[in-house]
Amino acid sequence: LTTKQDFPRLHPKTISQLRTINQHVAGYASQVSQPGGLLPSARAYATERGQYITLSLSNLATATMSTARKVNADAVYKQGSNGITLYAQGLQGMYTAEYDSITNVFTREEWGAVLQATCQDSLGAFGKTMQKLASHVQENLLTDCYLAYEIVDVVSKASLELESRTGELKHAISDALKPVRETAKSSLPTLLNDVRTKVQQMPTLPQDGSGVPLTSDIMTRLQLMTSYLPPVCSLLRSLGDGGWSAPNTGSSTSSLPTMKSFDVGADGKDLFSHYATDTIDALLTNLDSRAKAMLRGRSLQGVFLANNISIVERMIGTSELGSLLSSAQKLEQWRKASTRAYMDAWKEPSTHLLDQITAKAPRPTSTGQAVDSAAVVKSLSSKDKDNIKEKFRNFNTSFDEMVQRHKSYKMEAEVRRQLGKEVQSFMEPLYTRFFDRYHEIDKGKGKYVKYSKAEMSSVLSSLA
Repeated sequence: LTTKQDFPRLHPKTISQLRTINQHVAGYASQVSQPGGLLPSARAYATERGQYITLSLSNLATATMSTARKVNADAVYKQGSNGITLYAQGLQGMYTAEYDSITNVFTREEWGAVLQATCQDSLGAFGKTMQKLASHVQENLLTDCYLAYEIVDVVSKASLELESRTGELKHAISDALKPVRETAKSSLPTLLNDVRTKVQQMPTLPQDGSGVPLTSDIMTRLQLMTSYLPPVCSLLRSLGDGGWSAPNTGSSTSSLPTMKSFDVGADGKDLFSHYATDTIDALLTNLDSRAKAMLRGRSLQGVFLANNISIVERMIGTSELGSLLSSAQKLEQWRKASTRAYMDAWKEPSTHLLDQITAKAPRPTSTGQAVDSAAVVKSLSSKDKDNIKEKFRNFNTSFDEMVQRHKSYKMEAEVRRQLGKEVQSFMEPLYTRFFDRYHEIDKGKGKYVKYSKAEMSSVLSSLA
């Protein structure tokens, strides 16, 4: 295994002697009309060679179990750290070598039956190891599901390779693998449900609106899955599109792998994209629900949601997920929802820039002619002038409070830029219009009009 050399075959002289013995036994058996089944020589061969194979593979079985044991209960399985790959390679190598020997000793009609009998005990031991591994993964499903994916991958490929070389053993190996495969398949709906559970169990949410570590954890989980794409896609196919959300996933209709089932292909990528998108949607839906229950004010809720969306997008864009997911439209919908929530609080200062006063001075023409603020203010009644002064005062107070609140939130860089631009595109035109009409209310003294248009633009720009 370690030197990548072929497994040893029987010596040609030994093969010749065994062939002769088998021919004599076959001749005798035909004379005494023995009932069907293996010849005594074949049974003896299967027993002796079977014991040799079982003994030779026993250390690999032990190593596979010992490398599955966890030192740290929370540690996520590291790809390639288990001995299953060597075990599967050993199984494949010894069975292939044994088949070559069998074809040189027995007649063609005997090949399959002798191989099955020879490998029976070692396949039984392999099946017991698979059952133990399935139990181990089930007990550590959230961290060791990746081990199950790896086992499904390497054992299924070994099974298919053996079938192509010998025409045998595919059913037996697939049956042995079934407990691990079913455990691996059950992990997909379990992981999805775990997202909802973990969000709902969060005792608090950050009061500065920052993203939560859980978002990174869930995205890391999806990133890890891309390292096991062929087996994961095979499992998703057996569940069916959306089957990971069904309350009862049941068992596979067939435990037999095919080469096509391990070809990721376009449909496999689509299935993974749908599964990952459902996972992200479950994460954001539950975070949004939790934020509405635990965070005060839609503005803070919007920042919290936007920060988590930003983390999701960044971890998609910097990994293999970027080429696999088609969730951009859904994420855009979530981003718009978070923006609407955040901008809700900015309606309050904006209301002070909406006036219901009808001044005698004409409004500016559509050609963009400047407003004569002095003329507009002069045309106002004393009561209307007081109203405008009050509007400026109230706007200044409300605006300053919103700016301070905006700067107090912890935002991802992308979120700060995006929300800052949203605020500027919303507030600046309103303020510019109001300023142009009424800034002469305090004749440049700054008593009511705190910000010039340039100063307002500068403050708004600083928010991004």
